[in-house]
Amino acid sequence: MRFREDCQVLLNQMKEITGIQDSAFLLAALKAADGDLMEAVTFLTEDPAPEPVQSPAWKRSTVSKQLPQDVSAAPTPHNQDNLCTANPVRPLESPKAPAAERDAAERAQDAHSAENKNRSKRKRCEVWGENPKHHDWRRAGDWPVGMKNIGNTCWFSAVIQSLFQLPEFRRLVLGYSLPQNVLESCCSHTGKRNIAFMQELQCLFALMLGTWRKFVDPSAALELLRDVFRSAEQPQQDVSEFTHKLLDWLEDAFQLTVNVTSPGDKSENPMVQLFYGTFLTEGIHEGNTFSKIETFGQYPLQVNGYQTLAECLEGAMVEGEMDGAAASQSVKYGQERWFTKLPPVLTFELSRFEFNQSLGQPEKIHTKLEFPQAMYMDRYLYCNKDLIQMKREEMKRLKEKMVTLQQKLERYMEYGSGPARFPLPDMLQYVLEFIATKPAVAASSAQSSQTALLHSQAKPHALDMLSQPNSIQEKTDTRTEDEAFFVANSSAQQNSSVELQAPVPAAELCERPAPHVVSEEELTLVQTCLQRWRNEIQQDVQDLKESIARINLSIEQMYCDPLLQQVPYRLHAVLVHEGQANAGHYWAFIYDQPRQRWLKYNDIAVTESSWEELERESFGGLRSASAYCLMYIRDQLSPAAADEDEGPEARQFQKEVEALSPELRHYIQEDNWRLEQEAEEWDEEQSCKIPQMEPSPTSELQELSSESGPEQPAACEQSAPSLSSEHARMAKEQTAKAIANSADAYDRNGVEAALCKAFREEYSRLYLLSRETPTPQNDARLQHVLIYFLQNNAPQQVVERTLLEQFADKNLSYDERSISIMKVARAKLSEIGPEDVDMEEYKRWHEDYSLFRKVSIYLLTGLELYQNRKYQESLTYLVYAYQSNTKLLLKGTNRGVSESLIALYRRKCLLKLNEVAASLFVSCEEAHVSEGVSILNELIIPCMHLMNNFEISKEDLDAIEVMRNRWCSYLGREDMDAKLQTKLGELLPRLLDGSTEVIVLKEPPKIRPNSPYDLCSRFAAVMESIHGASAVAVQ
Repeated sequence: MRFREDCQVLLNQMKEITGIQDSAFLLAALKAADGDLMEAVTFLTEDPAPEPVQSPAWKRSTVSKQLPQDVSAAPTPHNQDNLCTANPVRPLESPKAPAAERDAAERAQDAHSAENKNRSKRKRCEVWGENPKHHDWRRAGDWPVGMKNIGNTCWFSAVIQSLFQLPEFRRLVLGYSLPQNVLESCCSHTGKRNIAFMQELQCLFALMLGTWRKFVDPSAALELLRDVFRSAEQPQQDVSEFTHKLLDWLEDAFQLTVNVTSPGDKSENPMVQLFYGTFLTEGIHEGNTFSKIETFGQYPLQVNGYQTLAECLEGAMVEGEMDGAAASQSVKYGQERWFTKLPPVLTFELSRFEFNQSLGQPEKIHTKLEFPQAMYMDRYLYCNKDLIQMKREEMKRLKEKMVTLQQKLERYMEYGSGPARFPLPDMLQYVLEFIATKPAVAASSAQSSQTALLHSQAKPHALDMLSQPNSIQEKTDTRTEDEAFFVANSSAQQNSSVELQAPVPAAELCERPAPHVVSEEELTLVQTCLQRWRNEIQQDVQDLKESIARINLSIEQMYCDPLLQQVPYRLHAVLVHEGQANAGHYWAFIYDQPRQRWLKYNDIAVTESSWEELERESFGGLRSASAYCLMYIRDQLSPAAADEDEGPEARQFQKEVEALSPELRHYIQEDNWRLEQEAEEWDEEQSCKIPQMEPSPTSELQELSSESGPEQPAACEQSAPSLSSEHARMAKEQTAKAIANSADAYDRNGVEAALCKAFREEYSRLYLLSRETPTPQNDARLQHVLIYFLQNNAPQQVVERTLLEQFADKNLSYDERSISIMKVARAKLSEIGPEDVDMEEYKRWHEDYSLFRKVSIYLLTGLELYQNRKYQESLTYLVYAYQSNTKLLLKGTNRGVSESLIALYRRKCLLKLNEVAASLFVSCEEAHVSEGVSILNELIIPCMHLMNNFEISKEDLDAIEVMRNRWCSYLGREDMDAKLQTKLGELLPRLLDGSTEVIVLKEPPKIRPNSPYDLCSRFAAVMESIHGASAVAVQ
């Protein structure tokens, strides 16, 4: 554990020094530098010396002979000794540089489109390149749409999605209009800009409401925001700063409509009414009292030093001493803040950054901060000032009393005057045990001492050697079953037997110290006194603990007064930042009121989430992700908000679309018509292409029953290109980084040199990752298909073709350089013939990796469901994961995941379900009995028989016996009626012997992760939760 903490500290320092946030890169560099921080930094910031190595297959092809000869290829396992010399772990530069370049290119392209007045016209490869299969471009029913990241604009998506999901705000924006005379009279640049932005936001919201697309492109609105970017060196806009500016722009735009009827009256501005509140500040400064009222939009809160949102608010409300006696005497400063008006949408800005003086740069505060799903704001309102001040005084008094009691308790529990202190009741108990111990016979003691001396002279280190295996064995015995499979191998090696020639007698080892001489009178007197004192002290300790518990309860319930529960707010959105102060990624969790669930909005992906996932990714403390902005809404926000619950979201959205202006409805129809045109173009384009040249990806979670075999030649022909293309698409972000890192080679030597450099560096990075041993917390195989191939010694031709196909992926159409490299890679790919790569073998390797990811997803889902006590669903996934994993392990130990891990939780689920089914059965209620029988017949019995079909382990056999014995124990019970006994008699034969039954394993529902990063992060989180291990960041 200590090593992990030290390693994490070094990684954090490297992130701050280099600006690189990819933990996998940094860890590889740190390993290559043997843990030397400065050498690793040098490794990351200096250019590597090129070293000629074996050329990949595509460089040996006829077309590739034209490549520049001075460009070295990637290191292979055959020349791995040269890895450190050639510095293969060439990391990506700080991700900001290529991102800024891509951002600039996208903005230029959008500007060109705007000049042509065709802002809706999109190139399919540009916008929909995330998935070239047109069926996946379409929105699924009424599911919310995502938003494209136009190069470091994830902050825009996070904020806009949070605001769009506010029904009142959405309707204000979509209903915005200005009289023609106001439009014509607006002459200022700021006014025109605000109106233009409002119009673009209207169009964007209209598409988010009525589009058939899976995600929308916000380029036009972002183009108008280009002047709020702080600098090219820091392209990721701060969420709070952007939100401030956005609200300012919207406020100014709506003020133009207010000025028509009430010139200059900001109180009528709908943005002010929705987002702005006021607070009163009262205080004393240098003996003088002051009072002032201020307006706020986003209320800032300090995170450092607090553990909960309530503590943050309390700290922001009260500063210094404000009691009357102190204020009139020596207090120099103190103030209190009270909300006088709270807005319907209450936004808290969490200050998670501070300036590090030693490093000369800002750094992020990663401490954990908890916040509730619902809260009452009454305790911070000015109207409750008198009551709250009384409660604060009472709270202060209780905390002071708590400190006094804890100090008293500490004096009992840490008794003594030396460095080592112990609980006083225990010390008295030890003395009681000492005086009650009978002294050993003198002759026996002398004889034992002589024997021990002889043994010591004959074998001076025997006792030392004896203690080691005993301690190890004792430690092993105390481990839980959850940890057993992690330490099985190491324990077997450590518990080697040690031969001792003259063992010390056991009686002597067990001998305890005792008084030499003690009379009965002395013994009775001392025992009586010590026992009385111990009882008195135990009573004192118990009284102190009960007093502390009562005070804790009073503190917790201090503000539970019904009078202080009149202003409820519920959490609407959480904006999350992951990374460091100078770089990172934003996403949002938003509560979907009609669906009554949390959704995660991560750029183009909108996925179902949960409060548990939100806690894990937003509270902070575990990794670099934490909440940055909290948006609460009043429960009685508006009648319109209440209407959201009356029907499905699709019906509500349809009503809103019908209420739009004719121009916006036409805009949506036009965009949907373009989608149909793009789909038709795509179909025509695919029909003219050779499958090997342009594969169409398929989901990696295919039915096992549809796996290609000898009887399905057509499926065989399509499986390899489809799966390999899918694996290339999954690595798209990593490939884009490698291409961005080859910019210098592209500018100096052209596109082929850039492809060679990107190929070499990506291969080197993946090769180093493949040398790491997989662990449950960090299995590198989940990050990339080539890591799986390299760890399992796949043929070099398979590895090289897979990596080349990664660079030929059509989804890499970011800019001119990416497109050029993609075209060259495709040309090289077409030159690789059957004599270079065995396509049947190539197909089998990709099928194995697809099955490996499927097993991993099922295992992860099963573990998460198990943690949530959903044992029936969990068992289905775990059983299927075990069966599929067995096929992989037949080919090699690195082909699959840990069999013992799946077996452990499959066994745990079975035992839990058996307890549930048995309890339901003996309840004697007909509905419960039927449910218990159903669980037994549909899940428990099939799984037990399935386990018996294979080489069963002792642990599984014991678990099956436990379950069978539980049901057999009900036979002949007098409290069970005859009907139940008859039913039990029908069940037991199947339970005890199912050899004649045909077991049909039903595949569980399909689940597909958003990205390798999400899959690795979820695995690390669930393993940390189960085994108490530190999560490892994966990039």
